[in-house]
Amino acid sequence: MPQDNRSVFASMGARLAIARNEVGLTQTAMAEAIGVSHRAYHSYEKGQRGLPVEALVAMADRFEVDAAWILLGTKAVRAAHDFEALKRIETSLDQRLNAEEIKIKSEKRGAIVARWYQSHVEGREVTDDDVHTWIELVRE
Repeated sequence: MPQDNRSVFASMGARLAIARNEVGLTQTAMAEAIGVSHRAYHSYEKGQRGLPVEALVAMADRFEVDAAWILLGTKAVRAAHDFEALKRIETSLDQRLNAEEIKIKSEKRGAIVARWYQSHVEGREVTDDDVHTWIELVRE
C-alpha cells in the first residue's frame, strides 16, 4: 500500500476512535451498530483498512457523525461541535507526546482526545495532571 494510503487510513482511524469514544461505545458495539465485524472495525481504527461507504453512512445516520470529518478531517465530528477547540486539543496532546517522546496507538490517542473534548464540552477545566494520567493509562 502506498504511503499516502497509510497516512489517510491512519488519520481516518484516529477520527473513528474519537467518534466512537464520543458516543460512548466499545469497538465491538460500534462494529455491531454499523454492520461490520469487530475484527474489521478494529482494522479501520488502526488505520490498516479504509472504512466501507455503507459503514460510514450507518455511522453518520445512527450517531450523527459528520462523514466528511471521518473521511477528511473537515468540519466537526458531530454537528454543532466546536471544531477549533478539538483541533487545539489534538495539537496540544501531540505537542506533549512529542516533547516527552511518548508513543501511543492512534485509537488510544483518540480516546484521550475524546475525553479531553468531552471535558471541554461540559465546561470542566483539564489540568496537566489530568492529561498526564490519561497518557499513563494508555501508554505502550
